[in-house]
Amino acid sequence: MLDSVKNEKLRVWVEEMVQLCEPARVYLCNGSEQEYRELSSELINSGTFIHLNEKKRPNSFLARSNPSDVARVEKKTFIASEKKEDVGPTNNWCDPAEMTVKMHTLFKGCMKGRTMYVIPFSMGPLGSPMAKIGVEITDSAYVVCNMRIMTRMGQEVLDILQEGDFVPCMHSVGKPLAMGQKDDSWPCNPENTCIAHFPKKRSIWSFGSGYGGNALLGKKCFALRIASVMAREEKWLAEHMLIIGVTNPEGKKRYIAASFPSACGKTNMAMLQSPLPGWKIECVGDDIAWMKFGKDGRLYAINPEAGFFGVAPGTSMKSNPNAMRTCAENAIFTNVGLTEEGDIWWEGMTDKPPARLTSWLGEAWTPESQKSAAHPNSRFTAPADQCPVIDPAWEDPEGVPISAIIFGGRRSSVVPLVYEALGWNHGVFVGASLSSEMTAAAEGVVGNLRHDPFAMLPFCGYNMGDYFAHWLAIGRSANAEKLPRIYSVNWFLKSAEGKYLWPGFGDNMRVIKWICEGLEGKDNKIKSSIGYLPKMDSFDTSGLNLSKDTLKALFDINKEGWLKESEEMRTYLSQFKERLPREIIDELNSLQNRLR
Repeated sequence: MLDSVKNEKLRVWVEEMVQLCEPARVYLCNGSEQEYRELSSELINSGTFIHLNEKKRPNSFLARSNPSDVARVEKKTFIASEKKEDVGPTNNWCDPAEMTVKMHTLFKGCMKGRTMYVIPFSMGPLGSPMAKIGVEITDSAYVVCNMRIMTRMGQEVLDILQEGDFVPCMHSVGKPLAMGQKDDSWPCNPENTCIAHFPKKRSIWSFGSGYGGNALLGKKCFALRIASVMAREEKWLAEHMLIIGVTNPEGKKRYIAASFPSACGKTNMAMLQSPLPGWKIECVGDDIAWMKFGKDGRLYAINPEAGFFGVAPGTSMKSNPNAMRTCAENAIFTNVGLTEEGDIWWEGMTDKPPARLTSWLGEAWTPESQKSAAHPNSRFTAPADQCPVIDPAWEDPEGVPISAIIFGGRRSSVVPLVYEALGWNHGVFVGASLSSEMTAAAEGVVGNLRHDPFAMLPFCGYNMGDYFAHWLAIGRSANAEKLPRIYSVNWFLKSAEGKYLWPGFGDNMRVIKWICEGLEGKDNKIKSSIGYLPKMDSFDTSGLNLSKDTLKALFDINKEGWLKESEEMRTYLSQFKERLPREIIDELNSLQNRLR
């Protein structure tokens, strides 16, 4: 099986893992279409996959997870570093030696009766100087099928790897099979689930969960937690950001990266349909951006992924038609409803729900049912190249040049619709200050503010104070004129009556238009205490019928509210102690002085 593996380190590692996990067989994945069909058939036979109606959803499948294995488990996700302070107060720390013993104990014999799959994969276009290679070992065919969509996977990766370095990613569902024992349709071991990252060794170990980011280790584990450590050491950025290409009516194209916490419209923005004549948005990526300096001194970005792992509920032809078209075929759906016609359905997908279907729990469902048809964190996995608005340069090995970076949270008050940071350091402070009001999708009290710096709170692989310092260092190392400008947006402002002030969705294009026009040199902004706000006569509200009061409220600066939040921000930042860069406190002090 390993004869075709030329990389000695890889061969030795796989052999060690075979000895540890004791699988019944070992299979090296080649990434072919035939392999995918064979694995899909095996998953159908085991009850993990349901083959959807070929006429309605060609070459697509539905999976239903165990109800106790439905999302990332942050409380069981750890960073193993020698010093606790290197991990910081926002991560779960563990001792590397202790965690190594724990993982070896959990993995001992864990693949008995199962196939061990070896998945070579590339994060980023094959052969790109910005790409990184990983190898995931797993005992889940479901993981293999999803990784084939989400990454560039298979023999071509081994051909590129040769004797090069790779990130070893070890995964098991944690359910060994005895001789003749019938398997579960969704094997998992939630009581012992544990996901551990070893930044120094550049390795990942995940046990007990078969779902999403717990199991698809190229995603958050590698592309953010481990890559953020690599990026700091190698002087680039690994970020939880979408990337879009924006073309104006004159044909000028700019690329923008944007960072949003969950439930803030990230995927909708990545695939936005412009209602403004002559303006066009194209998608490079919807979730992760790796950014490095090019020879011309500008920041260039790639999307390290090859697919979309999108949240299903709320996605519709109204909210995100391009996402719906992307998952029209060759897709895997997890924990959504199954219609009588053999197609999928979730809350918000259509105005009128089906009269009856089978829920994600495998139960009969009608619109009167107390439980939802789809789990709130149900997902679709679909190839990026099926997106109708995929950018022609989305696989450019050199990446695309980034002109602007946007930070946005869900805020009903205080933060205006859009403003531009006063400079790079102020922009880093804006990213560090990012917060969002709790929704039902997050842990905590609905409506309370949750700090999520750079939308990286669960994904930064080291101390967040050091992460701020890294962003500041990136600014110092560059020509200020060539750095992207930084912006804050907030689509979610509400009136005193609780109604949204801004229409959102496609009309968010108007904010992007204002940003792009400023990048082209248009005199369209005025300086304020918080940053540069739009000049009202330069901000396109044509056809929206917004009242003067509404427009004023969208850009109002509530000084009392800002001062109150800035003091709260000071308290939040204090947890980083001596790791907090002086420049961040300087920006906070300057903001308060301007407000007073």
